[in-house]
Amino acid sequence: MKSFRGGTHIPDNKQQTANIPIEIMPVVPDYYVSLAQHIGKPAEPIVEVGQLVKEGELIAKASGFVSANIHSPVCGTIVDIGPYKNATGATTTCIHIKPTGEGTLGYYEPLNDPTAEQIVARIAEAGIVGMGGAGFPTAVKLQPKDKVDTLVINGVECEPYLNCDNRLMLEKPVELLKGIRLIAKALGVSRIYVGIEANKPQAIQTLLAQDGTAPKATEGSTDIVVVPLKTKYPQGAEKTLIYATTKRKVPAGGLPSAVGVVVCNVATAYAVYQAVTLGKPLYERVMTVSGNGIKKPQNLLVRMGTPLKDIVTFCAGLDNCDKLLMGGPMMGKTLVDLSYNLTKTDSGFLALHEDEYVSVLPTACIHCGRCVDVCPMHLEPLYIDFYIQVNDTATAVKYGALDCFECGTCAFVCPARRPLVQSVRLTKQRHREGK
Repeated sequence: MKSFRGGTHIPDNKQQTANIPIEIMPVVPDYYVSLAQHIGKPAEPIVEVGQLVKEGELIAKASGFVSANIHSPVCGTIVDIGPYKNATGATTTCIHIKPTGEGTLGYYEPLNDPTAEQIVARIAEAGIVGMGGAGFPTAVKLQPKDKVDTLVINGVECEPYLNCDNRLMLEKPVELLKGIRLIAKALGVSRIYVGIEANKPQAIQTLLAQDGTAPKATEGSTDIVVVPLKTKYPQGAEKTLIYATTKRKVPAGGLPSAVGVVVCNVATAYAVYQAVTLGKPLYERVMTVSGNGIKKPQNLLVRMGTPLKDIVTFCAGLDNCDKLLMGGPMMGKTLVDLSYNLTKTDSGFLALHEDEYVSVLPTACIHCGRCVDVCPMHLEPLYIDFYIQVNDTATAVKYGALDCFECGTCAFVCPARRPLVQSVRLTKQRHREGK
């Protein structure tokens, strides 16, 4: 199995939803659609209170090159446009929409045999962003400054509990592969790799059955090479995935395009297929609801702006829940309550029982070096933690804090339970502030 140096094995806890098919979440009474569902500038609303909108209609336009369009998840009436505070403590501007029942769709015209330029333009129109968690506008990613020759599709889904990408690969393989080829056409590349962790054997076999494979992607071919990867966290991180599939090393501070590669998530590829072939903008996504604190774990197709409380109600409610997370347990966001509304980058919601997480106070570092051994970026987290605790930001940066992508592997293996990821985030914040 191909892999990378470092990382660690984490119990994947995927059994609760691995074999549960995707179910469509019904329409709920209210939607709160955030204007900041992506990296970059928030979108600018183009609707007014009281206006009727169609399902899929553009309601907020990208406000810059690194921004993304926002579309209505339902046919409904605009009730309000204003700031809403969510359970992470963040305040974002949301468009409050109340559904009015069935109506016409506000889709774009489907494209037949589009050019590369038309594909990129449609992706921008449809508001597609990286759905693996980063939220970078996909149309921008497909216009790199460097010359690229390889497309890597991320089907790893190494975060414990989550199965949304796995279910897409199992249930929508034909559409997914069409989306992958559209992305490759937009980039003008013929070398395509799909990386999937070995703990998803059905997904690997499903894609192989649909498209076959080859020992390597050859120049001039359009082979989609399915690459089984060792089950190890964080196998799905962009730089580690590139190394595992191509053996190319992205330089510190560099983008994947610096080594001729573009990486897209499988959910993003599926959204590209829908946007180009069906004219459907991105206003819903598959997410996993799991954990021992939820009565009915499920994989759901949910519209953006759906309140989390409605998702929990549809999953039969909470049951002895002690911790709420949006996303996976390694890189997800802790919630204080259910006052949160789904965005394009939310791949899962976890309701955890007390036996599913460790809650102890940190002790002094014992210099065991485990964090150094497992760091996929070859950093020394213990020194970043030490120097930021004594307010020496410059030295913490010197030890590579800015190259850390906060996967949490170091904190997972630390016997002293040091807050290593929080120390990295604090270093980055103080560096931005010039402190």
